[in-house]
Amino acid sequence: QVQLVESGGGVVQPGGSLRLSCAASGSMFSINVMGWYRQAPGKDREVVARISHFGTTTVYADSVKGRFTISRENANNTVFLQMNTVKPEDTAVYYCNSVPSYYTWGQGTQVTVSS
Repeated sequence: QVQLVESGGGVVQPGGSLRLSCAASGSMFSINVMGWYRQAPGKDREVVARISHFGTTTVYADSVKGRFTISRENANNTVFLQMNTVKPEDTAVYYCNSVPSYYTWGQGTQVTVSS
């Protein structure tokens, strides 16, 4: 069973940057499309970025396009989300999972964008 552990969140000022990491256990990692999701208070969880099995294709939500970059290292079962030029509306708990979400959700990592 795949376990997901997200890290790298924190408090950052508007316009700043953060890099999130997701470590996944299990041998099935490399065959799945992986994504980063986020859930803001009072809102549904949404996928903001996804990456294909070997990293050749990426798709972003309009709200983060041009600012966030998703990448993966299959050898290390890791997915990253580079967040640049962050905005207050990026404040949320960020999770990784396959797309669609097959695995049990991890605890996520809190990102707070505030001056």
